[in-house]
Amino acid sequence: MVVAACTPKIHESTYRLVLVEAGLNPYYFQMVNLREHCSFTHSGNKRKTTEKAIRLVQAGINRARELEIVPYKKLSVEKSVLIIGAGIAGMNAALDLANQGINVYLVEKEATIGGKMVQLDRIYPTDDCAI
Repeated sequence: MVVAACTPKIHESTYRLVLVEAGLNPYYFQMVNLREHCSFTHSGNKRKTTEKAIRLVQAGINRARELEIVPYKKLSVEKSVLIIGAGIAGMNAALDLANQGINVYLVEKEATIGGKMVQLDRIYPTDDCAI
């Protein structure tokens, strides 16, 4: 299926879904972006704009002839993350992710954690001791 229209950023997923609903592989789809590549960029010369649009559509058709099925493959994913640096940001990210049920591996090159925190006397907003 070749669609010569506007930007694929917005509509490509919709057209791929149409192919899936029709029982076809969604990768048998080619989008030709006439909006940004012709209409917006060459609005002053209709003849040249039309000629370019024709060439782009022909190129899209030729490319579509070469498309192949991309097989689906399901993989299991381990929900885990590696955070490098146990400073304030690293520890905060580790806590946020751990609270979401994600395994966190926190790595720090120094002997202690906290990064720049040890240089602070008090922390905002609680005014607690930073050490």
